[in-house]
Amino acid sequence: MIANRPLSNEEVQAKAPSAFAIQPYQDRSSRYAFVPTSQVISAMRDNGFEPYSAQQSRCRLADKSLFTKHMLRFRSQGEQLAAVGDTALEVILVNSHDGTSAYNVSLGMFRLACLNGLIVADSLVESIHVRHTGNIVAEVMDATRKLSERAPLVLETVNQWKAIELTEPEQLILAEESYALRYDDKQTVTPAELLISERGQDDSNDLWTVFNRVQEHLVQGGQRYRQDNRRRMRTRSIKGIDQNIKLNRALWNLAEKMAALKTA
Repeated sequence: MIANRPLSNEEVQAKAPSAFAIQPYQDRSSRYAFVPTSQVISAMRDNGFEPYSAQQSRCRLADKSLFTKHMLRFRSQGEQLAAVGDTALEVILVNSHDGTSAYNVSLGMFRLACLNGLIVADSLVESIHVRHTGNIVAEVMDATRKLSERAPLVLETVNQWKAIELTEPEQLILAEESYALRYDDKQTVTPAELLISERGQDDSNDLWTVFNRVQEHLVQGGQRYRQDNRRRMRTRSIKGIDQNIKLNRALWNLAEKMAALKTA
C-alpha cells in the first residue's frame, strides 16, 4: 500500500534496500554504468519530487537481494503534477542493479480515498527507458519532465471517465474481463464481487469509480471467500513489481476500451 506522506531515506531503504546499493551486482560488465538509485532519489527531491512508496522484488539468491528490481513512486506538491478531485499524479521509477531492469520512468495515479496506486498504460502516455549508460541522473530527470508535461492528458482522461455512466451489465462486463487477467476458474471470488464498494464515496457508477473499485480488489486483495473445505480465506495482494505493473496497465487498457465503446 502507498503511504499518503513522503518517505524518508531511512524508510525507503527499509522497504527497498537495493535502491541504496553502493555497487552493481558482481556479474555486471565494465560497460555497465553504475549510478545508485539513491542518487536519483536525491535529484528527484532537488526538483520537488518526494518518494511516497518503495518496494523491491523478492530474490531467491541471497547475494542478489541488495541489487534486485525496485519500484519507487514520487509525488510533487508543486505545479508539475496537478491533482484532480481525490486523485494525485505520480512519477513511477523502476530500476535494478543486477541487470534485470534499466531505469524505467512512467506516470501513475494515487487515489486518496483508498490509498490506491494506479499505473497509466503506455497507450495513453508511453513510459521512458533509460539504459545504464551515459548521464543517467540527467536522463531520468529529463524523462520526469517530459512525462510531467503529459499530466494534463491524464487528468483529462480521468474527467472523461468520470462523466461516463455504466449500466449494471456494463459494469459486470468490465469486472469479468478484469477478473480474467488475474484469476482462473478455481478462485472462489466471483467477478461480481470485484464491483463491491468498500466506502461510501465509491458507490458511483461512473467508469472512473467502477474501474477503481475493480482495480483495488484485484491489486490490494483482502476480499473474503471460502475454500472448498469451507476454510475462510482472503484474496492475496499483488506483491511482485512486474505483476503489479502488468496487471495495472492491462486494467487501464480495459477501461480505455470501455470508454471508447461508450463514446463511439
